[in-house]
Amino acid sequence: MPFNRSVLESGATVVTETMSEVRSVSVGFWFDVGSRDEPIELAGTSHFLEHLLFKGTPTRTAKDIANVFDAVGGDVNAFTSKEYTCYYARVLDQDLPMATEVLADMITNSMIKGDELESERKVILEEIAMHEDAPDELVHDLFYRGVWQDHPLGRPVLGYEDTIASVGRELITSYWRERYSPLNLVVAASGNLEHDALVASVDSLFPSTKGLRTARHDPFPALGTKAHVFNRPTEQAHIVFGTEGVSRSDDDRHALGVIDTVLGGGMSSRLFQEVREKRGLAYSVFSYRALYAETGTFAVYAGTTPQNADTVMDIVKDQIDSILSDGITEEELKRAKGHIKGSLVLSAEDPGSRMNRLGRQQITTGEILSIDELIDRYDRIEMEDIRRVAARVLGGGKFGVTVLGPFDEGAFDRYAA
Repeated sequence: MPFNRSVLESGATVVTETMSEVRSVSVGFWFDVGSRDEPIELAGTSHFLEHLLFKGTPTRTAKDIANVFDAVGGDVNAFTSKEYTCYYARVLDQDLPMATEVLADMITNSMIKGDELESERKVILEEIAMHEDAPDELVHDLFYRGVWQDHPLGRPVLGYEDTIASVGRELITSYWRERYSPLNLVVAASGNLEHDALVASVDSLFPSTKGLRTARHDPFPALGTKAHVFNRPTEQAHIVFGTEGVSRSDDDRHALGVIDTVLGGGMSSRLFQEVREKRGLAYSVFSYRALYAETGTFAVYAGTTPQNADTVMDIVKDQIDSILSDGITEEELKRAKGHIKGSLVLSAEDPGSRMNRLGRQQITTGEILSIDELIDRYDRIEMEDIRRVAARVLGGGKFGVTVLGPFDEGAFDRYAA
């Protein structure tokens, strides 16, 4: 369906997609600020704010916010990533004005009282501890820390125990006031709605142009290619093996998506079939891409018993080398395209998924592609594109390795380049 986009005098952008066949609306307030934009002493502040902005405003308590959405059967939540933060709600179409007003009230008027800040600080410290106790999640943060060294993209979204424990209210509030401004705001909505009505609402709720527009000038380090071993007495070895990928606006990102699907993107993928189905060496094995403003990563994760770690690593390297030397088959190309196109269509069946697509595309690239346009991008990928992008991403020979498990330092050095 066609979308509408308006840029307001305040600097905020409103983008909508009307779905007249449904009776609900999903709306998200997307801010172009994430964990990579925090000074080191504020690491984790964006995620901290995600918690704090639900704690109440001068006219609403935290319970009031929960009650007003529960009373209409709606949902309200938020998430933080490395490069953006989103506060969102899903409600009946008739309740969109309420959802918009409450979200705006939270984002602009939260009081961040001292006692509530200290209470939420404890919650986040518990969340960090819980994350540390989940090796299959933690290993990805450790991988980014290893390959991106001291760059802000290498930091965990949750921040560090010492920064969360020490950051004060004044610093958090100052960061919030500077960054959560209309200059960094995209309001995305999908469902049974009128674009002009939402524009008018956002225009009245965010009239100010105060604040800083996010600008990223961090010099990017070369990809770290050491093997990092974190000795833990775990029952499994958790492995991430990866290299530099492409940025979120790179024309090769779609072809890399096909390679990702062939290598480890589903039950028919090479890694799933070879590692799990044929040999029973892992319950979980997959590849994935991460796309950021200037760069990205392409990586493989596997969780296996420590005695099988070397075997799994050898299989991963063999499959990557096979794609480089022999390419993929026509059947694999056809199946991967079909998988991606089907997933795109199925994900567009509800307003929430469409709102996420609108907001993410607008805030990351500014180019909003319809499902049909995205499908066309994949349809136009040919075998030569796969060979070229595989050589570009996988053929450089620069891979970083992170392993969490009962191993000594140096145990995986031979896999790093």
